[in-house]
Amino acid sequence: MRLLHTSDWHLGRTLHGVDLLDHQAAYLEHLVDVVRAEQVDAVVVAGDVYDRAIPPVEAVQLLSATLARLAEHTTVVLTPGNHDSAARLGFGAELMRERVRVRAQVGDLATPVVLPSEDGDALVYALPYLDPDVVRRRLDAPARSHESVMTAATALVRADLARRTTEATSAGRPAPRSVVMAHAFVIGGEPSDSERDISVGGVSVVPASVFDGVDYTALGHLHGRHTLTGAIRYSGSPIAYSFSEATHRKGSWLVDLDASGLHAAEFVDAPVPRPLARIRGDLDSLLTDPALTRHESAWVQATLTDDTRPLQAMDRLRRRFPHALVLVFEPGQSTCATAPAAATRGRTDHQISLDFVADLRGTPATDAESALMLEACDACCEDPDFDVLLSQDG
Repeated sequence: MRLLHTSDWHLGRTLHGVDLLDHQAAYLEHLVDVVRAEQVDAVVVAGDVYDRAIPPVEAVQLLSATLARLAEHTTVVLTPGNHDSAARLGFGAELMRERVRVRAQVGDLATPVVLPSEDGDALVYALPYLDPDVVRRRLDAPARSHESVMTAATALVRADLARRTTEATSAGRPAPRSVVMAHAFVIGGEPSDSERDISVGGVSVVPASVFDGVDYTALGHLHGRHTLTGAIRYSGSPIAYSFSEATHRKGSWLVDLDASGLHAAEFVDAPVPRPLARIRGDLDSLLTDPALTRHESAWVQATLTDDTRPLQAMDRLRRRFPHALVLVFEPGQSTCATAPAAATRGRTDHQISLDFVADLRGTPATDAESALMLEACDACCEDPDFDVLLSQDG
């Protein structure tokens, strides 16, 4: 039995205002190719299919077309994550074709998707994202925490698995293999800047021991790939959604199950339409350093260390790095953080604004800039009704 574990597609997401739908479509095209080439029996998508509860139309169309293509070759099991609307993602689940299974209801978490096999069926328990405040009472969880509701959910899974295992062995059939899909922050994983906080009462983590006894646990939520144990893994997001993910290796897990359980897991790299890069230095160095040539086609976050904030820094940076998206200033010597606030009493608006420019840039305004600021201050202080009152008083 061969599975492809993926998650956190976040269809419809942007990166600092840049539309990523074409890049997401390239990944999904790659996914179809892998399914076909590797003869994958099921694709499991562990949450955050969309980036928000009401996704853009183009994202819905992309998902629809992708599911139709995947269903020609394999079974697809999807669950909602904390970004998805479970109701919207699960709409029409009962009407979908046999090979597209959306599990969005808490009441179905202990009813597996059964993948038949001569070596023993594979039972895929697809757990939707479990918000403690929403599902605690339904699951009879004793505490308001992610650990509590996940423990209650996996207890139901184990009870159903034990029943089905007993039935199979009593009938002389091979015992089934078990797969759990879950969208959670499991201890041992490292977050990035692009996951939405799911903490409740300051606590968001779930211990890996919650999934003991399961042949394979396909996790979603964290955007970096992680192997917590041989049988518990995060696939991570297929695309980088923040510059904190610039060094991530993106892709999916190709998982093989044999008669005894997990046999092997191999990471399949995803295409990278455009990499991310974080560069740092003074502006002149960034514009001339030959070592940075490899980043000229990347999305760039640049941190400038100039003591004085350069003029038109982003425009100049984009002449070399046309896809620069983020500019951060961290001057090596700055008076902004330590200089006391300038006194304002008895000072003109023009003098105060000149102090502001000097503190911000580290150098005073030029004569031309000073004249322009004086003109702006005077314009702000003009009262169009004042001249009318003077004329009326004669």
